[in-house]
Amino acid sequence: MFEEKVHATIEKYNMIEDGDKIVVAVSGGPDSMSLLNSLIKLQQKINFEIVVAHVNHMIRAVADSETEYVKNYCDSNGIKCFIKKVDVLKLAEEEKISTEEAGRNARYNFFDEIYEQENATKIAIAHNKNDNVETVLMNIIRGSGLSGLKGIEPVRDNKFIRPLIEIERAEIEKYCEDEKLDPKFDESNKENIYTRNKIRNLLIPYLQKEFNPNIIESVSRLSELATLENDYIKQVVDEEYNRILIEEHDNCIEINSKEFNKLNYYVRSKIILKCVQKIFGTTKGIEKIHIEDIIKLSERNIGNKFLTPNKNTKIEVNAGKMRISKIN
Repeated sequence: MFEEKVHATIEKYNMIEDGDKIVVAVSGGPDSMSLLNSLIKLQQKINFEIVVAHVNHMIRAVADSETEYVKNYCDSNGIKCFIKKVDVLKLAEEEKISTEEAGRNARYNFFDEIYEQENATKIAIAHNKNDNVETVLMNIIRGSGLSGLKGIEPVRDNKFIRPLIEIERAEIEKYCEDEKLDPKFDESNKENIYTRNKIRNLLIPYLQKEFNPNIIESVSRLSELATLENDYIKQVVDEEYNRILIEEHDNCIEINSKEFNKLNYYVRSKIILKCVQKIFGTTKGIEKIHIEDIIKLSERNIGNKFLTPNKNTKIEVNAGKMRISKIN
């Protein structure tokens, strides 16, 4: 049943095609081991290759035993396994970021490295339905907009795939038990230090007990609806952006400000973010107040006006045109 659900998810989102080569991210925990085990079995139905990428964070005393466990499992199943040790605590200190962020960066950098090295076509990550619900709740708490309600995307950039995204954690743990996988549990997941752990260990059980025992399913439905609505909005934004676009270059974009001003306020804000994303590869540094100021600047459209919402970005409005550019 478990493998059938994984297969159904793969088909629903067109995650894997014949001839694909998949880098499977494996920590040794229940999620990644159930993902790897089920994908191996699904090779009987779909023609694809598997290689494994494992990162040892060098934080916990049991990290080396987890690495050995993953290596032995891969050896016994004839799977090529790539292992990297990263001192995540040292990395976090050097880059002045959280241990959580440093660990994530180290993992994804290594996954990309193996992806390129092995000429792979996809990277499989073991996020499940509970992970998605935790992400949605975390985004709500942080004051996210509609895009935050989408949670974790089943497929991202046609590269990252999540075959377990519609499977609950309890099903995963039962599958590991049935298959005698003996996965390694990360005891730090029980420590309520990080926001995600607090949501997982405190908030969700409280919501299940006091409000809705089916909270996982309810928030999952919210996530699916938000994804559909967000996809529609993206389509509208893309169409309007292309309609009012005058010029697009690597370091600047020029749009028709008169046509821009006629658009719905929300669509205007999304077009601004789209421009910034295209120029900088990120929208970091552009806050809600900056978007409001840019929209007001465009609405006035009197003479040659400009503003700099941050040290990297310049917005100019003149003669019916808005120019968003990178400050060199």
